[in-house]
Amino acid sequence: MSSSRLLVLFGSQTGTAEDMAERLGREARRRRLGCRVVALDSYPVVNLINESLVIFVCATTGQGDPPDNMKNFWRFIFRKNLPPTSLCQMDFAVLGLGDSSYTNLALSLPRFNFVAKKLHRRLLQLGGCALLPACLGDDQHELGPDAAIDPWLHNLWGKVLGLYPVPPGLSMIPPGVPLPSKFTLQFLQEASRTEEWYGPTTDPQGPPSELQPFLAPMVSNQRVTGPSHFQDVRLIEFDIAGSGISFAAGDTVLIQPENSASHVQQFCQVLGLDPGWCFTLQPREPDVSCPARLPQPCSMHHLASRYLDITSVPRRSFFELLAGLSPDELEQEKLLEFGSAQGQEGLHDYCSRPRRTILEVLCDFPHTAGAVPPDYLLDLIPPIRPRAFSITSSLLALPGRLQILVAVVQYRTRLKEPRRGLCSCWLASLDPGQGPIRVPLWVRSGGLTFPKTSDTPVVMVGPGTGVAPFRAAIQERVARGQTGNFLFFGCRHRDQDFYWEAEWRELERRGCLTLVTAFSREQEQKVYVQHRLQELGSLVWELLDRRGAHFYLAGNAKSMPADVTEALMSIFQEHGGLSGRDAASYLARLQRTLRFQVETWA
Repeated sequence: MSSSRLLVLFGSQTGTAEDMAERLGREARRRRLGCRVVALDSYPVVNLINESLVIFVCATTGQGDPPDNMKNFWRFIFRKNLPPTSLCQMDFAVLGLGDSSYTNLALSLPRFNFVAKKLHRRLLQLGGCALLPACLGDDQHELGPDAAIDPWLHNLWGKVLGLYPVPPGLSMIPPGVPLPSKFTLQFLQEASRTEEWYGPTTDPQGPPSELQPFLAPMVSNQRVTGPSHFQDVRLIEFDIAGSGISFAAGDTVLIQPENSASHVQQFCQVLGLDPGWCFTLQPREPDVSCPARLPQPCSMHHLASRYLDITSVPRRSFFELLAGLSPDELEQEKLLEFGSAQGQEGLHDYCSRPRRTILEVLCDFPHTAGAVPPDYLLDLIPPIRPRAFSITSSLLALPGRLQILVAVVQYRTRLKEPRRGLCSCWLASLDPGQGPIRVPLWVRSGGLTFPKTSDTPVVMVGPGTGVAPFRAAIQERVARGQTGNFLFFGCRHRDQDFYWEAEWRELERRGCLTLVTAFSREQEQKVYVQHRLQELGSLVWELLDRRGAHFYLAGNAKSMPADVTEALMSIFQEHGGLSGRDAASYLARLQRTLRFQVETWA
């Protein structure tokens, strides 16, 4: 490799930006260019002034927010006291990953790739030289972000090779020729016990975290939807006594799921792996560290069941890598096609549209799967990521307990087997009545914060499982004697998916809660929460404008948030006498002062 060093820095929430950063690293190495790939918050940002060539890969999350693993970098890079010549020696490019369907609800402004756009401008302000305009990948495009990324990368590498040509006597390493794996697996003669390992074995410092989760006993796992309802929704309770975990209303719990035993067995069979094999992991490069979540030594069973995300839908990079490992001419030809820019439509039809999993792809390419060296497993397959759930209980009402509301994800595509959500189906399968069950979890501050003052009303709109964080808030506020709790709840049928009906009715009887319901399927004309808001528009306006209420919205991100926001705008105009422009400004002001907060999920 050339001594010239490209630095790829990424901010990733779901793993897509990290996968793209690793792809850039591989493409750089194929061009004989030395490359480091580092998460933004793992990189010492003060060293940026010494870098000559940097590619930033960053996702945009929520309402235009940076991912969790770049928030420290984000705060630093926007310090007002940074000199305008700080990065004058640096050539850079910014690759953004976003979703054009997302907007800032209060401002009605698009937040598509907001982080990438803002970072690009800031790097220019600090003296950096942009190799080309920022790339704005879009999840909503039929072919995904690659539709924008492929032509952008073609131009990028042309610029980079102009600065750092392939050294004389060498040529580019072509696709289909595998690069060295990131790690080597050193197999041990004797088996080692690693199955109960979930983090470093030293005494934990501070509260539980991703590297040191708390193994929480599951107390109960109860279905809370009727037997004829189309969806299985669970109320799950954990015992967190003695864990050091504390939380407030609006916080989230992260749970680390694992693959099913049948999938692990099938995976080991198709790759010819013995689950009892034990190994230690060794990085090939000195600046690469081993995954902190993997024990040393580690068993193949632990790797396949608790680390590798074998039931995720593979990204394009999976096919690029797998093609280089294939000994079968026909299989390699198809894999190369799926990994190429020209093959993206075919890959979308084969993989993305029917949600075909990594395990199913390996079964479709058996000669290749059987020839995959174990050293490449961590290059090929991403790690299982923790899943976040709104905490739906308060420690003031249930000391030492933590509850979540889980909609079990299961649906059909044209494939024979139903598609199943890894974490929700795993949780649903656990039965504490059959013996002790412990689930690795930890808590993170959530996106919703509630007022501490006793006389500030709160208006909460939570259809379906969106009501989860509001149950915690209501429990907490009632325990503190806070009044003015208004809940707008919507579901399909009163007798099938009306979560916590008895609890709400008792709080109503005590004068602690005003409950407004919308049962969408119980009349000919569907009625949703936004219709109930408009029916009570004068009350909503009085609460917000005269009593200083805070307004909260949680639930599915598809269309409900925009519908509720539109209803609010209508209320401001009809009952507040505001013009359309003034109504938008009023809503934006509520958001800036944290009196309008939104938590949505796909």
